[in-house]
Amino acid sequence: MSAEGYTVENNAARNRFEVVIGNDVAFADYKVLASGVLFSHTEVPPSLGGRGIAKALVRAGLAYARENSLKVMPVCPFFAKYIAEHVEEHDILHPDYRKALGL
Repeated sequence: MSAEGYTVENNAARNRFEVVIGNDVAFADYKVLASGVLFSHTEVPPSLGGRGIAKALVRAGLAYARENSLKVMPVCPFFAKYIAEHVEEHDILHPDYRKALGL
């Protein structure tokens, strides 16, 4: 359990990072490719909104990319926006995605 009352887990069998609270599941889908890790979709049910869960999912995904020396391909708009706004994450952005994020 984290200080926020939830924990982000890597559900590798489903290729997604998850936060499960009761019957609700928030997740960030990913796919590891030869060229890096592609984050395609992030979803937080309305019942879990406002707790910072989406950002926690992104941070967990980016930490995973760093730990595994993977370049990030943010197809998911939420991932893309987060990376664009956080200079400290630009170094793990896949070069093909820099222009799309205005970097």
